[in-house]
Amino acid sequence: MKRTLVWFRNDLRIHDNEALAEAFEEGKVLPVYIFDERQFGETSFGFKKTGAFRAQFLRESVLDLKESLQRLGGDLYVDVGHPEKLIPALVKQHSINQLFYHEEVTSEEIEVENDLEDTLSIPIHSFWGSTLFHPYELPFEQHNVPIVFTQFRKKVEKYSNVEALVELPESLSFVDDIENTEVPSLKDLGLSEVQIDERAVLQFKGGEHEAFDRLKHYLWKTDLLATYKETRNGLLGADYSSKFSPWLANGTLSPRKIYHEVKSYEEQRKKNNSTYWLIFELIWRDYFRFSAWRFGDKIFKAGGIQDKNRNWETNRKNFDKWANAETGIPFIDANMRELNHTGFMSNRGRQNVASFLAQNLNIDWRMGAEYFESLLIDYDVCSNYGNWAYNATVGHDPRNRFFNIIGQAKRYDAKGEFVKHWIPELISVPKEYIHEPYTMNVNQKDFFKSEDDIEYPSPMIDLEKSYEEIKARE
Repeated sequence: MKRTLVWFRNDLRIHDNEALAEAFEEGKVLPVYIFDERQFGETSFGFKKTGAFRAQFLRESVLDLKESLQRLGGDLYVDVGHPEKLIPALVKQHSINQLFYHEEVTSEEIEVENDLEDTLSIPIHSFWGSTLFHPYELPFEQHNVPIVFTQFRKKVEKYSNVEALVELPESLSFVDDIENTEVPSLKDLGLSEVQIDERAVLQFKGGEHEAFDRLKHYLWKTDLLATYKETRNGLLGADYSSKFSPWLANGTLSPRKIYHEVKSYEEQRKKNNSTYWLIFELIWRDYFRFSAWRFGDKIFKAGGIQDKNRNWETNRKNFDKWANAETGIPFIDANMRELNHTGFMSNRGRQNVASFLAQNLNIDWRMGAEYFESLLIDYDVCSNYGNWAYNATVGHDPRNRFFNIIGQAKRYDAKGEFVKHWIPELISVPKEYIHEPYTMNVNQKDFFKSEDDIEYPSPMIDLEKSYEEIKARE
């Protein structure tokens, strides 16, 4: 019987895990997860690479995986350090014959994979497990992944299949002497404890079991899937959208699992535009990963995959006003407060705050991408940088697009409920002024000021003037 070390990464699940299933088919398994200490350092612009919100969600996910493996008769070996240094020692200690893992597509992760290959003399087998479609199902080669999403979507919908879920074999055997290890605390990782904010849309908790509970809730218990397309742009509450993204990001939930559950729902309950639209969003997620697969480090460059030459600013004072929710634009500040206090923000909010930073302020979009990387519990390198580049007009849309912030606010928060939820100092402001409180006269401002007499700042820029500057860049 072969002895296989299964290196868990962004695949923290038992279900639909080809590396784990194949390892069990071939013999005894040593499951390993390593908190790579480099992921808890600083980004290029000086932010915590993995902040407390994301780290807490990751810890919970690893703990859940450890408990799942224990129920199967084994355990998860956990450590902190550099995988390319720790894994070779485990290979020697446990007489491991081969290494299995799910591969990644971006440079930091690939570098670790390459270092392991250079260090180990045993066979190494990588698997693909992060997307709906496997690369060999795509109707184009890596270098020909379309630069326009619609072309990608139409081709995969016509020519590609989503494979069945990978099942574990009936007989499971673990390496006998797996050391009992502890999952590090946030303090061990150099982080402070997470403070729970009751205003959060959902108290997210990591782990495969939590992911399955959310999936069951959204589809089968509430039938919320049936109205997903109509509600997905909501801002307040747990159920306006699926909220699957945090579990997808670290692989506690397989995208193929969601796909097949949606297909079952369509057969048993209802098939409509909303059921399709959830799959549509999963295809978008695939697209950003396959785009990163094609373009490599270009997705991290200032000019993006378009090699666009633009004079970005890195004004830290202006950036900090954006990051600290002090722009004086209520819709932007409310969304940033949500992110800062909970580690989550709606898709609609993300698009607007990204557009404001990159377009209205003309600040290097990568600063925003790194800030999101630090805070978001659903941070996924491909989706994060893909979406930021898209909104900065250096990604998959050549148009000089930007959002009319006030128009968006009035459309998606017509009564100002979201703004008032996160900016209590504006609680008394009537809805006709809530998104532009600076348009009130002195008497109105005095009449509608908060009971705590907290003053909300004036806008840091003239929005209309900034729109003209954006148009002039064309």
